[in-house]
Amino acid sequence: MLDAQAAKAPPSLLYMVKQVELVVRSHLDELVKPSGITALQYTALTVLQRHDGLSAAQLARDSFVTAQSIADLVRSLEGRGLVRRERNPHNRRELLILLTDAGRELLAQHEESVRELEERMVRDLTAHQTEQFRQALSKAWHALS
Repeated sequence: MLDAQAAKAPPSLLYMVKQVELVVRSHLDELVKPSGITALQYTALTVLQRHDGLSAAQLARDSFVTAQSIADLVRSLEGRGLVRRERNPHNRRELLILLTDAGRELLAQHEESVRELEERMVRDLTAHQTEQFRQALSKAWHALS
C-alpha cells in the first residue's frame, strides 16, 4: 500500500527545480553554442553585466560554479576578449573581472533568443503568476543562502 501511495505522490520540489534547471541549461547551451561559449560562460557574462568588476570568488558564487572552475572559465573568456582582469585599486592583491565591449556585444546578440526562451518557459502562466513565480524562487533562494 505504501508503494502505491509513493508512486502517486508528486515529485519533490527539489527534483522539479533540478528538472527545470537542466532543461533551461540544455536550451541555453544550444542558443549560445554558435558563439563558441557554454551556458555557464554565458551565465558568468550576465553576472558581470549586472555587477561588473567582481573578484573571481564573487563571480564563482554568483555564477553557480566552484572557485576552481571559475579560473578556467575566466581564462577562456579572457582569451576570447570577452572579459578582462585588472587590479583592484582598493586591494592591489585582488584582480577584478570586467566585461569588455566584445562581451557586451555577445550578450546583446543573444538577448532576444534568451528572452524568448524565458517567455516560452512561462507561456502558460499569467503575468501575475509569472511575478509570483519570480518572487517564490527568490524567497526559496534566500531561505537556503
